[in-house]
Amino acid sequence: MNPDDSFGYDVAIDEAIVDPIALLRGWLAHCDGDVTPLMTLSTVDAEGYPDSRHVLLSRCDEEGRIAFHTDSRSRKAAELAANPRASVAVVWPGLARQLAVSGDVAVQQAAGQVEAYERRSRYLQLLAWLNDDAAAAATVEERQAGWAAFDAAHPALEPPSTWVGYALTPRRIAFWRGDADGPSNRLLCTRTDAGWDIARHPG
Repeated sequence: MNPDDSFGYDVAIDEAIVDPIALLRGWLAHCDGDVTPLMTLSTVDAEGYPDSRHVLLSRCDEEGRIAFHTDSRSRKAAELAANPRASVAVVWPGLARQLAVSGDVAVQQAAGQVEAYERRSRYLQLLAWLNDDAAAAATVEERQAGWAAFDAAHPALEPPSTWVGYALTPRRIAFWRGDADGPSNRLLCTRTDAGWDIARHPG
């Protein structure tokens, strides 16, 4: 199957991109439904080294801002406070698609944090409350017992005070498309004062 036929909103390999944000949102919309997009989030640590881990995409708004949520006590939160720039990457191996976005990061408003928390699975809602230093230091039996007790005592949960959301405003977007019949294709879109600079690069 041609990936272009199954991916949803896309453009042909040779078609000019007028609005990178529309294409960005179209690619991420392919993840709507039961599958929540898992992104690789890369920040920079205190020694200047890249630091990567996976997070869930909360949403991509009309401006192309990519939202994600985490624990305010986490290492990535500290790194973003010191250097509010990051990149995220999403890959669809079976569809020969890869997306990489870099930009500036800002803390989200509380309203968006509640909405994102409510969309999380029960497991992840519990994890937001219980994934702390005390749990990490406990034995497996202690962690499991504490988890079960908290779960039973809290049939409904609101976000903990440590639940924080961020929004990444794209400065650079790279769309990569594979092609079984020829070389892969990469479109690099860079935001400028005049709009977007769009160039094709080797895949």
